[in-house]
Amino acid sequence: TTVRPEPIQPLPDHLYRTDTLTGPMKSNQWWSSLVFDRFSEPLYAHPAAMRCDPEGLVVAYAGARITANDAGIFGSADMQAGDLRIGHDGQDAFSRADCAGYSDWFVTAEFAEGDRKLRTSFGHGSPYVYGMIEGGSPLIRFPRAPEVWSGGDRDAVLGVTSNGHHYGLFGPSGSSWSGIGSGRLVNDSGGRAHFSVAVLPDNRPETLQRFARYAHAHVTHTRVDYDVAGGAVRADYTFETTPREGDETDTVFALYPHQWKNTDGPLTGERYGSVRGEMKVGVGRGFSTRTPVQGVLPRLPDQGVADRDRLRSYLRAEAEKTPPDFADTYWEGKYLGVLASLSGVAEAADAPRLQRVFVAEIKRRLEHWFTAEPGQDQPRFYYDAAWGTLIGSRPSYGSDKDLNDHHFHYGYFIRAAAEAARLDPAWAERWGPMVGLLVRDIASPDRDDPMFPWLRSFDVYAGHSWASGHAKFGDGNNQESSSESLNAWYGLMLWGAATGDDALCDLGTFLFNTERTAVEQYWFDVDGTNYPDAFPHVALGIVWGGKGAFATWFSGDIDCIHGINWLPFTPASLYMGRHPDYVETNYGRIVSKRPGGADFDNGWGDLVVMFGALANPARAAAYVAAHPETSLEGGNSRPFMHHWVHTLDALGRVDVDTTADHPFVTVFVKDGKKSYAAYNHGSEPITVKFSDERTLRVAPRSLAVE
Repeated sequence: TTVRPEPIQPLPDHLYRTDTLTGPMKSNQWWSSLVFDRFSEPLYAHPAAMRCDPEGLVVAYAGARITANDAGIFGSADMQAGDLRIGHDGQDAFSRADCAGYSDWFVTAEFAEGDRKLRTSFGHGSPYVYGMIEGGSPLIRFPRAPEVWSGGDRDAVLGVTSNGHHYGLFGPSGSSWSGIGSGRLVNDSGGRAHFSVAVLPDNRPETLQRFARYAHAHVTHTRVDYDVAGGAVRADYTFETTPREGDETDTVFALYPHQWKNTDGPLTGERYGSVRGEMKVGVGRGFSTRTPVQGVLPRLPDQGVADRDRLRSYLRAEAEKTPPDFADTYWEGKYLGVLASLSGVAEAADAPRLQRVFVAEIKRRLEHWFTAEPGQDQPRFYYDAAWGTLIGSRPSYGSDKDLNDHHFHYGYFIRAAAEAARLDPAWAERWGPMVGLLVRDIASPDRDDPMFPWLRSFDVYAGHSWASGHAKFGDGNNQESSSESLNAWYGLMLWGAATGDDALCDLGTFLFNTERTAVEQYWFDVDGTNYPDAFPHVALGIVWGGKGAFATWFSGDIDCIHGINWLPFTPASLYMGRHPDYVETNYGRIVSKRPGGADFDNGWGDLVVMFGALANPARAAAYVAAHPETSLEGGNSRPFMHHWVHTLDALGRVDVDTTADHPFVTVFVKDGKKSYAAYNHGSEPITVKFSDERTLRVAPRSLAVE
């Protein structure tokens, strides 16, 4: 429907964007408060952070001093006064700031009042803020008079220090700065419009000189392109620049840990601090990363059926339950996720009748959601053309007025639809267009999609998604349940494969494996290189733009703080087993702190057992054997818990050293022996080639294990 159902709260009726920026509006980005607010909340681009206010653009370096305690990891920037504020000498205060354009990881904020205009562009990884001004001259205000350590009132380039942080101020060639010795510097540019400001890694004159070389090559577009081949995702990150003077077209950029750990590109040796860890500096027009593909399976292997009769009894108990009433999109999605996993377990247990029960319920529920009956307020989907988004009714957790969590909610729907499509292509043919709308809402693959923005939820440079649609927080945007984000990209992979859409499957593979690396680095810190020594934990619950929090939005329980970044457990959750030593450390920390310790019949104990199985399957299998009726988290089921634990016990840990030329694979290793699993969604046999030169022949629409 295009008529808003009563349960859905309306979105803001005004988008703060210029008239030249039209079409479906991107949300869920680090800069989204610029569009939702008259000005903005802090915008954490890293290494710089910005904030729009009536006097212009506040700029601060948030990574100079990173602190930590039991609550989390924190930057040190004062985002109210900042280190400096970029303004207009002819306008003391502007009435608003508008989004004047954006590309893959850059955004432009425009301040305009009559013929006086200030346009500032900035983005992830860039130490520069680029300015264009009309009707006056650039004004740089400081909280107090800065130290000027390079240049004077006749120079176009100044090196200054404010709040202990070093900056370069770059006016056009031949321009000069007035007000040296005060807290107000004005660039006399003779009517030329361009200038830039950069946060510097140090205050050496040669550093300032080098940054000056690239200061007028304004970044005017950014783009990522990717390719999935040979068991890896290659991503090319390109900065497009426009020389405002001279012929230099290169720029300076800083890479996050998930990027510099996966690139072979040359770096300068310079560094910036950030709440994500150390950022390393490069120069050029871009860089490339290569990330190994962690394969996924639509279901776990038959070898995980340790006791067929017991597993079938668990499945029968699930099949005999009365289905719940239709819920909001999050809790409906979680139930669809349970059904999708039960279908796979029933297939492994050779229980086709029970599998048909679960799949029939998936279809019934999805078809009801996908049909907008007259007079029906719920369940149904509503399209809002002003914002370019699809909202389910009933909404929850701000999925309506705030555009929160769409990828969390709809990822469950897409994965469940993919399970139905895997088994019944005719169903996918009929209902596929509605599934396609859900896909396009959270991750439209079309940059020119007239209804939805390209990759709404995903931040391609940060390497992960953001949950808040508006990002109206003092710490920027945030994401809690990274695992539910990965569940969405798993769904894209499965839906693409089940419907023969190779491009969508590749997009899901790119998103899944990029976010996987970000989760490993920022939510888990598997290498032990990104968290400050003063941080006493081994994981974060929420990653924010300006901090990391050992917390959740809903509970302080230790099971929840860790488990929210594990659930839902699906066959794809094997990615968490890529670092078994980290898993064991994490598991031990939780057991030492949770109520009841290793007695898991409380809280989300089932999830702790399943997570620990990634490091020590035998321990988990022994626990399940001794406690077959342990309590369950709401998105889990007893059949899937048993199948998960016994799959790992039978086949071993995840083998990360062996990749394949096919995305639907997993290699296990136990006592030095590998087991190769691969699924073929197609109608013809395939031969999967593994990086250790092993091959595996897979029949149509089947799972092979050898």
